Parts: sequence; C-alpha cells; structure tokens
Amino acid sequence: MRVLVTGGAGFIGSTLADRLVELGHAVAVVDDLSAGRRAQVPAAARLYTVDVAGEWLARVVERERPAAVLHLAAQIEVRASVADPRRDAEINVLGTVNVLTAAAAAGVSRVVLASSGGTVYGEADRLPTPEDEPTRPASPYGAAKLAIEGYGSAFHQSFGVATVSLRLANVYGPRQSPRGEAGVVAIFAERLLRGEPLTINGDGLQTRDYVYVDDVVAASVAALELPPGAYNVGTGRETTVLAVHDQLARLAGRAEPARHGPDRPGDLRRSALDCGRLERACGWRPQVALAEGLRRTLAWVQSELGPGPTGPAATRPGPLRPEPDGLSGSGR
Repeated sequence: MRVLVTGGAGFIGSTLADRLVELGHAVAVVDDLSAGRRAQVPAAARLYTVDVAGEWLARVVERERPAAVLHLAAQIEVRASVADPRRDAEINVLGTVNVLTAAAAAGVSRVVLASSGGTVYGEADRLPTPEDEPTRPASPYGAAKLAIEGYGSAFHQSFGVATVSLRLANVYGPRQSPRGEAGVVAIFAERLLRGEPLTINGDGLQTRDYVYVDDVVAASVAALELPPGAYNVGTGRETTVLAVHDQLARLAGRAEPARHGPDRPGDLRRSALDCGRLERACGWRPQVALAEGLRRTLAWVQSELGPGPTGPAATRPGPLRPEPDGLSGSGR
C-alpha cells in the first residue's frame, strides 16, 4: 500500500514510518523538520520537507496519490496552546483541514488522525474513560484535537474519505524529545541521567495513562483497516507523575528528590482510557508494560547522551533548523 505519514521525522511518526516500511508499504514522509530529525526518516521512505499547513502539501499528496494518509504532524504542548491559542489552531486545526482537503482532492480513501485521549475528555466522570464519555476539553489544545475529529467526520460524509481518529494517551518511548514540555518521561530521563535537578509541576499526584510508542504504532497500522470513528489508545491504567519519576530515578541510580513547582494551566488531574472499542474492533491490546517501557526509554536516552552524565553529548544541541520547503521527494 502507498502511505503518506505527516510528521514522519518526529517521535511517533518516524517510529510508525519504520514499521510501515518493515511491513512492505511504500512510504512517503512529510515533515518541515522544525522538530523532527532527518536521520530518523527510514532510508526507504521519500521525504518532503513541507509544512502541512502550506500550499505545497496538496502537490505532495497529488504526486504521491497514497491510499492512506497518517497525520501526526502537530503542535503537541498544552501550555503552548494556552499561551497562544491562535498559533495552536493554525497548526492543529487548519493544518489538519489542509491535509484532509488535499486528501479529498487526490482521491485518498483513508486518513488516520492523531487525536488526544486525555485532553478531549477533560476531567472525565468515568475512569478509565470510554469513547462515549462527554467531551469537554479544558485547554485550547484539547479543543483543537476535538475539532479535527469533527472535520474528519465531515470529510467522510461530504467527500467519502474514511477517517479514523486515534485518541492517544500519554505516549512515551525512544525518540521522544526531552527538550519540549509534552514528554515528561523523556524530560525526566535526560535530567536524571545528567544529574540535573528537575521540577514536577504541582504535587505530582496527577495521573496519566502512559502508553509505549510501539503499541501506538501497532494501533496506527491497525487503523488502516478500521471502520471510521474515534478509538482510544492507552493502557487503561492511571500512574502518577511521582511514580514515573521514582521508577526512572531507581533505574538511573539517582536518589535526589524532585522539586515541585506550580500547576500548569490547562493540565488535567486524572486521566486513563478505556480501550475496549479498539480491542473489539481488531484485537489490539497494549503489549509493553510501563516498567519495561521506562527501561527501554532510559537506555535510549543514555545512548543519545553518550558515556555518563558529563559525556560528549552533555552540552545541549541547538534546535534543528527547518529546511526550505520543496518537492524533492528525496530518500533517506
């Protein structure tokens, strides 16, 4: 199958692109490289350095004519959405509408959207939370993710593009950047390995549903065959931020307690997802337990840092600069 992955140089997107190549699919990647890394794009995939919200995207989709688009390019930070809701909407809502419009024009039969399992529900009455729970997002980020689900449904009804929305829990694993604000596991892992102090927002007793990236990739591959609609992707288990810190600290051999700062605006107190709908639809279940996932993630962060917290990679590199937009379709 010909597939196009937006955000395919990033954390989840590149891991998904790798898996799709392994399964024998013909893969193209769209990523402006503002956050993603060219080195993470599989060598067999064609890379287009294009902004999903820009006019060049339609030309890429028209050229590739994929059977499916898996849309993971996004602004991923709740706090950034609170600070600048307009910018969040431009990327997450208008960017997604641009993807859907290009897909419909090129005759793409299916689009898989990366939605958000915690933020679209807000403070849910039921935990784990099923898909039929009322949606009441408490942040602009959650509102944007709910909006793209609505656009996906509308494009299915209006243009026949079968759209699956995966409501992802808190995804973690290798390739997650420790330099943003959305990847608490990666941030904790790097700072613990460097021997740097870290700060937990609030009391640390807020809970999240931590799902390993390989399990999310498996759900994304399954979504190529799922009936249109929304599906939760998580573990169904609540884990406190403090518990994640303590497990990582033990694995890293660190005994220093974390500092605590103020709560972040827009953050939820509790979150966990009921994934029964996805299991009934295709048999998907999470395979990687939290303890094993944290071990793998810490090992990857250590390999990125080099030997020890003061090793060659101890100095933080600057941000990757995006390349000019283009339609080179170069392989990587």
